[in-house]
Amino acid sequence: MTDPHHALAARWAATVAQARGAQEGPDPTPYADNLLRRWAEPQRRYHTTDHLIAVLDRIDELAAYAEDLPTVQLAAWFHDAVYRPDRSENEERSAALAERALPELGIAASRTAEVARLVRLTVTHDPAPEDRDGAVLCDADLAVLAGSPDAYAAYAAAVRAEYAFVPDPDFRAGRAAVLRQLLALPRLFRTSWAHDHWEGPARHNLSTELALLESGSDHRTGERD
Repeated sequence: MTDPHHALAARWAATVAQARGAQEGPDPTPYADNLLRRWAEPQRRYHTTDHLIAVLDRIDELAAYAEDLPTVQLAAWFHDAVYRPDRSENEERSAALAERALPELGIAASRTAEVARLVRLTVTHDPAPEDRDGAVLCDADLAVLAGSPDAYAAYAAAVRAEYAFVPDPDFRAGRAAVLRQLLALPRLFRTSWAHDHWEGPARHNLSTELALLESGSDHRTGERD
C-alpha cells in the first residue's frame, strides 16, 4: 500500500516542478513535510489531509477548465494550511504563508501572487465570471457538498466536531445561517461540469441538513435531541 504522506509529497514535488519551470530552487520535500504537518494538526476534524486529497482530486477532474493548473494546485495545498476553528483569519494567514514559502521555492512573483489571491478567494467562494482558476478551486473545495447522503453526513459531523467548543444552540444557528447563504446563491458551482453533476446533489444535501437543524434533529442520525 502506498504511504499517503509519500504519495502527497511526490504530488507536491511534481506541482512545484511544473510551477517553477526552468527556475532553480531548493528541494521541495521539506516544504511538503511542513504543509502536511499543518494539515494533520489535532484540532482538525474536517480540514484534514483527507480534505486536501479530495480537493486535489477534484481539481484533476476539472483541469480542463483551468488556465494555470499548477497555480490552482498550489492554492489547494495552501488554502487551509493555517486552520484554527476559533479564528477568523485562517485564509489570510494561509495566503501569507504561501507568499513567504513560494518565493523561497523559486516560484515567480506573479504566480505567487496568484496563488495567494486564490487562497483568499476561498473566504467567499465567489469568483468573478471570467476567473477560470478561481472557479476550479472554489468548485473543488465545495465538491464535498455533493457527496452521497452518508458522505455528506460524515462531513457535517466532522464540521460539528471542529466546533465542539461552540454550544449546540449557537452552532445550530450559525450553521443554519451558512446553509441558507449557500442555498440563496444562484449557483454553487461555476464550471459547467461541476454545475451539471454536483449542483443538484449539493442543494439536496444542504436542504436536508437545514431542515434537520431547524427541526432540532441530529444531522448525523435524523433523531431529535
